[in-house]
Amino acid sequence: MMSNIPEVKLGIIAVSRDCFPIALSEKRRAAIVKQCRGGLYECPVTVENEKDMLKAVEDVKTAGCNALVVFLGNFGPETPETLIARYFDGPCMFVAAAEGDGDLINGRGDAYCGMLNCSYNLGMRRLKGYIPEYPVGRAGELGPMIRDFIPIARAIIGVKNLKIITFGPRPQDFFACNAPIKGLYELGIEIEENSELDLLVSYKAHAGDARIKDVCADMAKEMGEGRYFPDLLERMAQFELTLLDWAEEHKGVRKYVAFADKCWPAFPEQFGFEPCFVNSRLASRGIPVSCEVDIYGALSEYIGACVSLDAVTILDINNSVPAEMWESQIKDKYDYSLTDTFMGFHCGNTPSCKMCADRAVKYQLIQHRLLEPAGSEPDFTRGTLEGDIAPGEITFFRLQCDSEGVLRSYIAEGEVLPVATTSFGGIGVFAIKEMGRFYRHVLIEKRFPHHGAVAFGHYGRALFEVFKYLGVGDIGYNRPKSLPYPTENPFA
Repeated sequence: MMSNIPEVKLGIIAVSRDCFPIALSEKRRAAIVKQCRGGLYECPVTVENEKDMLKAVEDVKTAGCNALVVFLGNFGPETPETLIARYFDGPCMFVAAAEGDGDLINGRGDAYCGMLNCSYNLGMRRLKGYIPEYPVGRAGELGPMIRDFIPIARAIIGVKNLKIITFGPRPQDFFACNAPIKGLYELGIEIEENSELDLLVSYKAHAGDARIKDVCADMAKEMGEGRYFPDLLERMAQFELTLLDWAEEHKGVRKYVAFADKCWPAFPEQFGFEPCFVNSRLASRGIPVSCEVDIYGALSEYIGACVSLDAVTILDINNSVPAEMWESQIKDKYDYSLTDTFMGFHCGNTPSCKMCADRAVKYQLIQHRLLEPAGSEPDFTRGTLEGDIAPGEITFFRLQCDSEGVLRSYIAEGEVLPVATTSFGGIGVFAIKEMGRFYRHVLIEKRFPHHGAVAFGHYGRALFEVFKYLGVGDIGYNRPKSLPYPTENPFA
């Protein structure tokens, strides 16, 4: 159950220029509401002036709306319609009516023209409004646009009400996870940075918690017998409750929470396990817990969860697919070149619902090698959720603040192939068209870190609109061969 995600209640306010028939806007508004079949609150106040605007905004607030469609049923009053975006505390979509009522004398609304002035006035007042690719249509065309706005609005509401809670300094040898937090404040996000010691103290205080038994049972049920370490369950359940309680007690005035935690090298020895499985369980509920104090990774995951209403994960864009594997299992079976493929990997934080049936709680091979005696059985390095990631459509994406404090992002749609990785960790063989060029001219060129967020489905369209709305000017994507990158050598 996604318990940390906003629920969108969408309303519609029609506006009317006073020299046009108000009935034109009201009739067209009613047709849109009918098209949306109960999913849209119809504000009875049609806005012709600023006083109407205040009445309409108060009405939709009273109705519990947290997102709006501002509908230009005719040309529309430029000042009042754009002030709706100032006085309403939520994302506003602006669309306009296409002609088609059969009367181009008294029934012509000129909203095609009015939309231009609406956009101009939003810019003059430095107000944000969501405008679709082609924002003019009749009810049957505007209905789908409004439905497409819902996941975008959900992400915008979530970001605006989000607090990211961190534990521990970002790791010394992972400077890619170090990024200015200035960008978070520009997006309206709050951040609470804590010591790992704070987390350890809270964890110890949860020893003997009466709820641990039920969480252990839920963990065992999720994994199935033989796929977890029974002696670890109590420790991991105690940690899960620690994070959930911390979120509830520290969210303050914010409604939603994401975590960015330091998970090594001190964590496993002091807590007695790896946190990956717990992280995966929280992510499946819409509460991302990013590894290695990757703050922008946590933010990216949260946006993905809001858009998809589904579990997300964070993975390293990790290693190339061996040529032999591509030759034997991919070439001639799938339309991907070797450089279109790569392996996405992390220690074990991907939710179990997104992994193949043979997934299991295991141990972190690399940390066992570093932290426990050579040749010994794994002890405190256990707790990773490992196995191949299930095949299917994915979107790889990230929102990042660069070293100059500028927000950048990328989005690429692809798939996880049904190819056995024969490796360790939570891992999959990923395929994205023109990945090699994208890797060089976006990921490397623009200095993105190795972590990327993964949504399980194709959500590039909605994510692109979310990033645009948030003011991200640089949105990279995997360009087709016919569209070279600015830095791509034309003589190569």
